[in-house]
Amino acid sequence: MARAVLALGSNLGDREGYLTFAVSALSALPQTTVLKESNRRETQPVGVPEAFSGMLFLNAALLIETILPPEQLLEAALAIEAEAGRVRTVRNGPRPLDIDLILYEGVTCSSERLTLPHPRAHMRAFVLEPLQDLGFTVNHILENRFP
Repeated sequence: MARAVLALGSNLGDREGYLTFAVSALSALPQTTVLKESNRRETQPVGVPEAFSGMLFLNAALLIETILPPEQLLEAALAIEAEAGRVRTVRNGPRPLDIDLILYEGVTCSSERLTLPHPRAHMRAFVLEPLQDLGFTVNHILENRFP
């Protein structure tokens, strides 16, 4: 079993419902347990096309324990996003659900599909603030370690 940190976000429809769905779906993955969830926060969008700049996000973070290796966890997260109705048509466009893998205990990698730790997490308040609820700091992310 390994611990991992996931960031959740939603800026379409029932944002609260989509985050709740994500927590439930992640909990239902094989031998995966949500250990802790951050408070949920409404945040300004970052890096979105101008047409969507007024669409506020609801963000949260999860600390989980799982038997799934990082690539399988990523695939599961993408499937959960798709089940929630996410369609990737506009880069950084509106989405009912976004799940990002931020840290995976003991793993550093950089591939086309997955970079761990997440390369921009330490620069984004909408990720850092929920992670603080879980006891993480910028240094935890940069050093790829858990508190």
